[in-house]
Amino acid sequence: MDTMAKRQPARKATLLGLYGNAFLFIIKMVIAIKSGSLIILAEAMDSFTDIVASIAVYISVQVSAKKADEGHPFGHHRAEPISGLIVAVIAGMAGMELIHMSITRLISGEAVSFGIAPLLVLLVTIGTKASMKQYLENAGRKVNSPAILASAKDCKNDVLVALGALMGMTGAYYGYYLLDPILGMVVSLWIIRTGYSIGVDNIDYLMGKKASEGLIKELKKKALGIEGVRGLNEVRTHHVGNYIHVEMHINVDGETSTTESHRIGKEVQRALESLESVDKAFVHIDPWLPRNQGLGSSG
Repeated sequence: MDTMAKRQPARKATLLGLYGNAFLFIIKMVIAIKSGSLIILAEAMDSFTDIVASIAVYISVQVSAKKADEGHPFGHHRAEPISGLIVAVIAGMAGMELIHMSITRLISGEAVSFGIAPLLVLLVTIGTKASMKQYLENAGRKVNSPAILASAKDCKNDVLVALGALMGMTGAYYGYYLLDPILGMVVSLWIIRTGYSIGVDNIDYLMGKKASEGLIKELKKKALGIEGVRGLNEVRTHHVGNYIHVEMHINVDGETSTTESHRIGKEVQRALESLESVDKAFVHIDPWLPRNQGLGSSG
């Protein structure tokens, strides 16, 4: 079950991401304005998107950590994928604008004049983002946060993009100026791709996609390990934000008393909810018959 204390690492991680991205954004914008480099401008816009993402994720982590209330009896876990969708839309819009700017620069053939400072910015970006990626990934796994894990993935993408930009900047330094708008387009497309990926993932969470096959097998194993459970008729799962709700039909002997059947069902429920990603489990009791021996359907 989720608690405020358990979410503390998530809040700390999102604040670290916010401060780190703000630091990079300021440096990149200053250099982009002075140099006129589209690559650095694209990097700055990506950092701005990351700032917005960090704010959205921070707010969503705060909201999702709230306990269930009368208006939200199943909790507030859907807050995280909602923030993910906001970030995806912003990333797509920023990427499209940067593509337009890059094409304009490519057609005009305008040369970019800059020195060693932009190269240093990219090196700082690579070091900072690599460190952030590792920290966010560990925190995201610890608290089962798809939003933070998406931020970690974005940091990894930023490292790869910065490496490509570094190559383009070096080429432009030696006179190959067209590399700047071309690689500016590459960076823009990468931003759009990342936004699309984040959007699809979070739409799946909002639409209640089923749990992974590995988790479903683990759920079945947990239930069948409880004494008195003779079989399973049906196992259904769906995401509620970043957590799982489970509906399971278990078989007990038809002659088992109502009290004992209830006890078995509660024991199964506790076993299922002991799994880190499971928020709630709903267990239904069915009488066991020889034809019930299969594990039934799952999803």
